[in-house]
Amino acid sequence: MSKEFNPENYILLEQALLRLPQQLMRQNFKASQKYIERDVNYLGGATNEALASSLNGARQDESLMQVDAIIGRLQGLKRKLESLRDEENALMTKSKARLDYLQELYNIKSVDDKEYERWNRVRLHRLLVDSLLRNGYSDSATALIEANESIRELVDVDVLMQCKTIEKSLRHGSTAECLSWCQENKSYLKKAKNGLEFEVRLQQYIEYVRQGRSLEAISYSQKYLVPNADANLDAILRSSALLVFPPSDDEDNPYRDLYSPERWNQLADSFVATHHVLHGLSMPSLLQISLSAGLSALKTPSCKTGNHPISFVSNYNSSLCPICSPELNELSKPLPYAHHVRSSVEPDPVMLPNGRIYGRHTLMQFSEEAGLPPGKVRDPTTGDEWDESAIRRVFPS
Repeated sequence: MSKEFNPENYILLEQALLRLPQQLMRQNFKASQKYIERDVNYLGGATNEALASSLNGARQDESLMQVDAIIGRLQGLKRKLESLRDEENALMTKSKARLDYLQELYNIKSVDDKEYERWNRVRLHRLLVDSLLRNGYSDSATALIEANESIRELVDVDVLMQCKTIEKSLRHGSTAECLSWCQENKSYLKKAKNGLEFEVRLQQYIEYVRQGRSLEAISYSQKYLVPNADANLDAILRSSALLVFPPSDDEDNPYRDLYSPERWNQLADSFVATHHVLHGLSMPSLLQISLSAGLSALKTPSCKTGNHPISFVSNYNSSLCPICSPELNELSKPLPYAHHVRSSVEPDPVMLPNGRIYGRHTLMQFSEEAGLPPGKVRDPTTGDEWDESAIRRVFPS
């Protein structure tokens, strides 16, 4: 196996590590820009009004109240901008830590380097935290971060926890959290022509109809659904028919799909996909991508179906193939077989009764050095012994 180390191969998989803080800083900048533009317009008008009032002979206490209101608005703007500044400083610190972490790759000479082992262990912990957060195990992720402080700036805890919280709320039939997120990212959704907000509001309308609150449903539709009729006319027309078709599991009900509880899961999946695209996160997780790459490199037509009685996790020092293990077999099923263009099998291979394969010369040399009598062979790995007649010649394809 080649031990040459190419940092670029790792950088390709680590794009999200830098992209997410950059996206958050862009959102931070747009938020500060919005606050400034809004308050500057207000302050300009309020100042002119206060000046005109004083020139027109307004009472002193009225003028002071107007000035106090302007000062209060300025103080509120200052607090908002200070909060955004602190967030930006934290994001800058996180970005620098990630750049330094990736820069370490260029100081590694080969995969045998101890620095590579250390860097790779940090990477493994990062991927584990990311996977735990995506699957809702926030306590385990937090415990792993506390045990490995070096990864604290390399993981996106707040973003992934927020994503999981909104996903859970959708799966439990609540649209409030997701709609709030849609409002915060309205410009992105509009620019990407993403229909997530419309679908969530449509689901809220369906819930009003399901609960028999027809007047509220009509009012809600007029306020939030009808303005989007140009791009969603068919959906609006179908949803309007729900007012005369009550909820029913009857197969003859043409609107059964709109009443289906499965729509909540579809909305949750759609939100997660939109959220990850916005922040440059991969789907599936980078841990799953890395595992898939490794499993595909090992997978051959000889691999079993995953019914092996031995657990790969509890017996990681055993000779069990990871593909055949019950833990990883399901993940490996859709993966392609490895494409090997060079064989690593020793010349004149033979197979022992336990299924292990060695070169005949190597096996005989080891048995002789081990002091075995003529006609006996020993497995160099397990130490089992057999008669030489028990070995079979194999022809790898």
